[in-house]
Amino acid sequence: MISFFGLCVQNLITSIKYLFSKQMRFSTMISQAAAISYDSLPISIIIVFIAAAVIAIQVSKQFLMSGAETYIGGTLTIVILREIAPGFAALAIGARAGTAISAEIANMQVTSQVDAIKTLKVDPVGYYFTPRLISAGITVPMVVLIAELIGIVGGMFVCFFTINLHPNRYINSVWLWLQMRDVYISLFKAFVFGILIALVCATQGYTTQGGAKDVGISTTQAAIKSTIYMLIADFMINLVFYL
Repeated sequence: MISFFGLCVQNLITSIKYLFSKQMRFSTMISQAAAISYDSLPISIIIVFIAAAVIAIQVSKQFLMSGAETYIGGTLTIVILREIAPGFAALAIGARAGTAISAEIANMQVTSQVDAIKTLKVDPVGYYFTPRLISAGITVPMVVLIAELIGIVGGMFVCFFTINLHPNRYINSVWLWLQMRDVYISLFKAFVFGILIALVCATQGYTTQGGAKDVGISTTQAAIKSTIYMLIADFMINLVFYL
């Protein structure tokens, strides 16, 4: 894991250099943005909505029994902003788009397409990595922001239908507890998670050697490693901003 992390850092530096070399095509970045985040938007929203709904069911009755139902909206908002939306949405994107990135680059590696790029005097790391890193870093926070809105609104409907909590009381609680600092931190988390998904999965695919069987193994390893790195990054960000 340590050597792989060093390789990821090396590829990140190479990708940044490639970005400033003005060789990257804007059309490639747009297509990667659609593949990474736009196509993952439905599953991300569904997962965040269901997670928020489950927590709303668990929390609402307990708060109602203690006479603290006015805090339900604010509590759900904090939980959704700080953990559920950035964490669950990033995991969904990693499971769907991250594995696709790894499989695509691994397939190019085992079929010698990467070697063909090298013969054209093009840096394969910059060529393959940079558009995916930029696209993921920009668009994953957008997906998370939409998921946060859906999760908060979904929690309101769940509370209304389960404990008959009036939407006005829910929304008032949301506004009282909502802080822009939490929104900014959640978007920063999403940015870091997006970079990690693209970087780890692309690096895993790029280091693949062998044949079709190895492509499948590499794809599985990409999903595992990206999840581990995201959880570590989540812990570190919480340690810095919320300790």
